[in-house]
Amino acid sequence: MSDTTVSPGILGRTRGILRRALRDVVEGASSLTSRSGLNVKPDLPDDDLARLQQQIDASLSGRGGEASARTNAADLGHWYLELNDEGRLRFLTLLTDEYGIEPSHLNDAMDAVRDATGDPKSYALALSKLRDDLSSPRMKLLRQFNGLEYGVKFLVDMRSDLRSLLREHPELAPLDAELKYLLSGWFDAGFLELRRITWGAPADLLEKLIAYEAVHEIQSWTDLKNRLESDRRFYAFFHPSMHNEPLIFVEVALVKGIADNVQTLLDETQPIANAEDADTAIFYSISNAQPGLSGVSFGDFLIKQVVDHLSHELPNLKTFATLSPIPGFRRWLDRRMADGAELLNHEQEDALTAVAGDLPDGTNVLPYLLDRPDWQLNEDIAGALKPILMHLVAGYLLYQRRESTGTALDSVAHFHLSNGAMVERINWLADISARGMQQSAGAMVNYLYDKAKIETNHEAYVTGSEIPASSGVRNLL
Repeated sequence: MSDTTVSPGILGRTRGILRRALRDVVEGASSLTSRSGLNVKPDLPDDDLARLQQQIDASLSGRGGEASARTNAADLGHWYLELNDEGRLRFLTLLTDEYGIEPSHLNDAMDAVRDATGDPKSYALALSKLRDDLSSPRMKLLRQFNGLEYGVKFLVDMRSDLRSLLREHPELAPLDAELKYLLSGWFDAGFLELRRITWGAPADLLEKLIAYEAVHEIQSWTDLKNRLESDRRFYAFFHPSMHNEPLIFVEVALVKGIADNVQTLLDETQPIANAEDADTAIFYSISNAQPGLSGVSFGDFLIKQVVDHLSHELPNLKTFATLSPIPGFRRWLDRRMADGAELLNHEQEDALTAVAGDLPDGTNVLPYLLDRPDWQLNEDIAGALKPILMHLVAGYLLYQRRESTGTALDSVAHFHLSNGAMVERINWLADISARGMQQSAGAMVNYLYDKAKIETNHEAYVTGSEIPASSGVRNLL
């Protein structure tokens, strides 16, 4: 599972749609006095920032009713989209610094709750006041966008902008947390619609699939058509407020037996199989299409709904598994090698040295071979590395944990394990693309969704951080 970076073309067209939609709300306002006439420079200099703050204050004042508030929000959103990177940073900083929760009000509200514990009516009123004070002014402003056409999409994209700034501007974290909280409520799984996407879908939606695919890049329209053939399935979640914007999607291959190589699976020259003959559904790509919804979890619901849907459509399917990348393996291994960890025994060291050729004095043979271009094409080197790397991959998946939570270190492993899957098989040189070699030295893993064990596996993992694995994987250790 992976987040995606949206192409500039798609992003530009989406922002254009948002601009027009928000401008139409403002221009369609019933009263001329409801329009602010606000016009700001892209970098939002101090004078424009002050005028923008005045409009935010007017939106929060409640004067003019809900229609006026929505028009003001649309005006703010329209001009936010006209800002450059510097202007957006200044706008988001304004929301963070000036429109948070007032600590003194919160303290007073908490004191009132404590003082009212003996009087049920006063206690209820005090609790209601506390709930109000826990909602910051900026939250009230952001909620006004929910009533606008494309307003929810605007907030999703604004959070995407915000998250791109967090590393260098951690002071924006409170605003990000509140936006995430707001969007998590609006994007509850109960509101989402699962759709199967076919080659007959609108062209702009198909173009978004190409742009949003984040695991195995879609190389061409022919490649996309191949992924939408009758022996394939392409499912996505949509939200009523973003009806033509996929939130997350999964690509499925209907095959016989568990697939062990993604290049073979995506080979456009392979004949189209009969879906009715398939006994296995392979989930080979899961992509989050909206960076602004990062941390808003609905991927587990997607997997479960697709399994249920396929089980009813094709009763012959007996096995549901993934062919998944291991995105963190090389990063972890490179750190271990850089730290001088002893990863090889003497026999393994000798085996690698024998195939390395002339090795400079003092060179660590394992990183030397892994950094060698196209080492996977050399049978001797690949043969010597295979048992070593398969052992290391198995150890990485089963034993490497996050210190803070005890959960699997690898992000894709954590996603599938938390959804009730088990580590079924590790596949050697299953993805020899440039990305596959860089991420995991070409290794991929099958996570098995055994419908009889999903709940048990889920509980074991989330309560005790137990990682279920097949005997074949454990034997690699």
